[in-house]
Amino acid sequence: MASINDTPPRRAPFISIADRVIRAGRKLGRMRPARLEKAYLLEQAARQIGLDDFGDPWFHRPFDVLLDAVREEARLNAAGDFSAMLYFNQVLMHRLLSEWWFKRHPEILDRTLKRPVVIVGPMRSGTTRLHRLLAADRRFSHMRSFETISPVPRQDFEGVLAGEAKDFRPILAKRVMRVARLANPRTLSIHPTGPFEPEEELGLLCGSLYGMKHETQWHVPSYAAWCEGTDATPAYRYMADQLRLVGWSQQASTLRPWILKTPQHMLDLPALLNVFPDARLIFTHRDPQQVVGSAASLAWNQTIIYSDHADANEIGRQWLRKTQLQVERMMAAREHIAPERMIDVQYEDMECDWRGTMDRVYRFLDLDIEPAVPGMENYLERSRELKRRPHRYSLGMFGLDAGEVRERMQSYVERFDVAMETPLVTSARRRAS
Repeated sequence: MASINDTPPRRAPFISIADRVIRAGRKLGRMRPARLEKAYLLEQAARQIGLDDFGDPWFHRPFDVLLDAVREEARLNAAGDFSAMLYFNQVLMHRLLSEWWFKRHPEILDRTLKRPVVIVGPMRSGTTRLHRLLAADRRFSHMRSFETISPVPRQDFEGVLAGEAKDFRPILAKRVMRVARLANPRTLSIHPTGPFEPEEELGLLCGSLYGMKHETQWHVPSYAAWCEGTDATPAYRYMADQLRLVGWSQQASTLRPWILKTPQHMLDLPALLNVFPDARLIFTHRDPQQVVGSAASLAWNQTIIYSDHADANEIGRQWLRKTQLQVERMMAAREHIAPERMIDVQYEDMECDWRGTMDRVYRFLDLDIEPAVPGMENYLERSRELKRRPHRYSLGMFGLDAGEVRERMQSYVERFDVAMETPLVTSARRRAS
C-alpha cells in the first residue's frame, strides 16, 4: 500500500462542481459547447474587439498543432475545454490589441532592450527566488504578475497614463488568482505570487501559442514534440516586442536592463541569443531528484484541473524526460557562449548564504549590491508571508525511482558539481521555487 507521501493530491471539489454546472448548462442549452477550431476562434476574437490584424503569421503553425493535440490527446473535461476556449480567446485578443498599439504608437517598437539579465534553469531550481531578488533592485526592469496575465493594455490605457483612469489589469489579476486558488488550493505553496509580484515572461511566449506552459496543464505530447523540434526564434522576437509594449506601459526607462527568467530558455538558448545577442546569463542548478519531483508535482496539480484522465506515472515520465532534455540542450548551447557572459548559481548556496551568493552575482554584473539590499531583504520577508504552507511532493507520487533520475542526470550533476541529497528525501519541505 502506498504511503501518504507517495499518493498524489486529489483535485479540489470546486472543479468537479464547476464541471457538472457546465455540463448541465450545455445540456439545457444555456451554454454553448466548446469549439476548439482555429477559424472560429480567430473570427470570435476579431469580432469581439473589432480588429483583424493578428501580427506575425508564424503563430498559426504552433496554434494548429496545439489545437490538434488538445482535441485528440488532452481528453479535457467540460471545465477544461471551457477554460481552453477562454484562454485562446484571451491570447488572440492580446495579439490584436498589440498590433493596434504598435500602429497607434510606433515608438514602442523602437524601444531598445539592451543587455538583459536572463536567469536560465530547470523548473523548480530556484529561478523564482533569484528573479525576485534581482527585481527588488530598481536599476532593473521586470514584469509583474498582472502583466503576465494581461500583458497588453486595454484601448483606454492612455487615460491611465494621463491619470484619468485606473488600470483594470491588476483588478482582473486578483480575480484570476482567486479562481485559481479555488481550482487548486495548493497554488500558493507551489508558486507564491500576487498581482504586483515580479513574474516570468513565459506568458509572452504563449502569445505565439508556443511553449511549455501548455504542457504543464494539458497532456499534449505531439505538440511538445513539435515545439522541441522547431526553431523558436519567431516566438522570441514576438516576446521581445511584447516586452517593449510592457516597458512602454510602465513608462520605464530603456536604460534599465530587463530581468528575465523562464525554464523555456533551457530548451531555446540559441533562439534567445538570436534575439538578445548581448544577454548576460545566470544559470541555476539544483539536485535533479528535487527538480523532477517538483516539476511533476506542478504539472500534476494543473493537469487534474482540466482532465479527468490524468495519469501520475505518465506525468512523472514526461517530466523526467523533459528535464533531461532541458539540461542536455542547455549544456550543448553553452559550448558556444563566451564564459565571461555567464555565471552558475547553486540552489544549495542560495539556501545557505543568499547574501554571499548575491554578492557574487553582482560582481558578475559589475554592479554595487548595497543599494539593492534593503529591497532584497524586504522581498525575503514578504515571501515568508506569501508562502505559508510547504510544497510537498515525492518521486514516488509519480512512479519515479531516485536511482533512475540520478543515472539519467549524472553528466549534468558531474559537470556542474550539483549537490545531491543522500539519502533522498521523499517530501520537499523547503522552498521549491
